[in-house]
Amino acid sequence: MATRQSVTECLDRCTNSYDYARNQFAEGSKQEHYNDTEYTKAQQMLEDAVNECNSLTLSANNQQKEQLYRMRLQLQQLQNEMILLDH
Repeated sequence: MATRQSVTECLDRCTNSYDYARNQFAEGSKQEHYNDTEYTKAQQMLEDAVNECNSLTLSANNQQKEQLYRMRLQLQQLQNEMILLDH
């Protein structure tokens, strides 16, 4: 069973990854190929966050699963936007 603390910490890490990636996406949209390293790092952070959500979901209760599912959808949406950006 996932503890409330572990889910909260996971969601916090996911939010931080999302915010960082959103900033890199905005910069990548403006600067094109200027910050490839940071852009790639942001994509990796998103992937790690998605994987963490998936693994924690296996031991979560229904409410926690819903929270993790919503976070995963946000992360995956941003992943898709970053992949489709002509960067």
